[in-house]
Amino acid sequence: MDNQEKSTESAQVTKPAYIMVQMKVDSLEELNQRYAQFAIPILMKHGGQMIAGTPAPTVKEGEWNGNWAAVLQFPSMEAAEGWYNSDEYQPYKNLRIKELQSEAGRVVIIPGM
Repeated sequence: MDNQEKSTESAQVTKPAYIMVQMKVDSLEELNQRYAQFAIPILMKHGGQMIAGTPAPTVKEGEWNGNWAAVLQFPSMEAAEGWYNSDEYQPYKNLRIKELQSEAGRVVIIPGM
């Protein structure tokens, strides 16, 4: 296999994507009851999974004023964007943002390496 074939082959490998979430909610119980139990199955339909989540992350730099942090993994950037922008997820995203969060959260999508 020459170098051109190798680079074409590696370019076709789909890299995972990660979503990092930081939020502050009034009630973690309400977040689970009204949001998570519905959002997680939709996430899974898009190939996603929650690989880490905690109300108390270990902060090494900067300030932390949230009470929930999570890392979601998807098979690709397209899958992550597909979940976040899907019609099925929008009502739960809006609920989280408008009713459950006590202040603006952070959601970032990061391509894997």
